[in-house]
Amino acid sequence: MYKTDPLLIAKCRNLRRKGYTLGEIIKATNLPKTTIFDHVRDIPLSIAMKESLARENIQRLKEIALRRKGKCIPGRIVIKPKGWGDKLIFLVAHFMFDGEITSHSCVYHNRNMALIGQVASLMKRIFHLQPHNWLNKETGVHRIYYTHVELARYVKEKSDKLKRYIKNAPSIKKKIFLRAFFDDEGSVHFDKKLVRGYQYNLEILKLIQGLLKDFDIESQIDKKYNEINISRKPNLIKFRDKINFSKGIYINPARKNSIWKKKLEKREILDYIISSYKK
Repeated sequence: MYKTDPLLIAKCRNLRRKGYTLGEIIKATNLPKTTIFDHVRDIPLSIAMKESLARENIQRLKEIALRRKGKCIPGRIVIKPKGWGDKLIFLVAHFMFDGEITSHSCVYHNRNMALIGQVASLMKRIFHLQPHNWLNKETGVHRIYYTHVELARYVKEKSDKLKRYIKNAPSIKKKIFLRAFFDDEGSVHFDKKLVRGYQYNLEILKLIQGLLKDFDIESQIDKKYNEINISRKPNLIKFRDKINFSKGIYINPARKNSIWKKKLEKREILDYIISSYKK
């Protein structure tokens, strides 16, 4: 019908010459898009109209991007626990200390496969997410990462809140936070008889020092080397009995400055240090 109606054909062509878009002609004639296109395909839009449509399209895409900022693609909404369960503190703390939280991903890297496995297992249990895996064969560092905008945004917000919450949290939650720090950033020095924790962020070091004090453990911050040190037998005993390292956290015996030539857990070396003191 439409193809044989000369008045409608003339109207479509006339509107197109005036610079109307296909959408505008559809509204004016109530004709299907394909029918209109057949009759106006030989009448191109002016350069000015094409530029105007391009600007409108760019603006529309910007508005869509702004509405989606901080959100993942449809169907990938992340679960967002509201409280501070032990497992959530464990995860957020590890991403803070030996990980990275970017605008679009959460990354955790460590040589110790026990910690890598724990983080991956809890991420699957809490957020139902599987990691991407990568291994640096030269250093032996394993990395797992989750490319997920909403997850990254959530973990970043929780990491900021955790630094405030943990100051007045129950002791068991402070212990989880401290153990995560020393598992990731800590080392044991037999020759110097101390436990050391490295962190470039002075705010974090001061937070760790305050939490250790809550367990009656004295420590010193060395701003020059960005580290916190626990020394002297009474403090080392309290650290071992109240915080300690997790089981399965080993030193790297291949390090050039290591005095140990075998695989040892950090908690074993801590016991050696304490035992080395004369009664």
